[in-house]
Amino acid sequence: MERISWNQYFMAQSHLLALRSTCERLMVGATIVRDKRIIAGGYNGSVSGGVHCIDEGCYVIDGHCVRTVHAEMNALLQCSKFGVATDGAEIYVTHFPCLQCSKAIIQSGIKKVYYASDYKNHPYSLELFKDSHVQVEKVELVQVSIHLEQAIESNKSND
Repeated sequence: MERISWNQYFMAQSHLLALRSTCERLMVGATIVRDKRIIAGGYNGSVSGGVHCIDEGCYVIDGHCVRTVHAEMNALLQCSKFGVATDGAEIYVTHFPCLQCSKAIIQSGIKKVYYASDYKNHPYSLELFKDSHVQVEKVELVQVSIHLEQAIESNKSND
């Protein structure tokens, strides 16, 4: 069985985090990594203790759900809350970051953004990333489920 790459591993982690999303419109996950170690993760959802979109529907103003904290912001806020430095880190996001999250990523000192799916890619985000020397790379997620099934079967046969 062939091993998945580090990029695939961290992107798979972001997709797993997205399964915790409480947003009905788009499930997004983000994983912040430094030196091949996960330092934080986040998914899009309501503020802690708040009403969830999956329970009462999205609260949409001007085409945006204002109830939701984005996955990237949740991951960055976890770092802030627990005193974890993000300078020089990388972030893996299931979807291209919105303009506000792009600015927060830059301000946090993250130097590389990996994303799996295009989603309203704002041209100004790309310009800001370029001007701030933040590398951006699209990483398609391989079918990790196939690798998981192979690993499970392999482990069963070794029992």
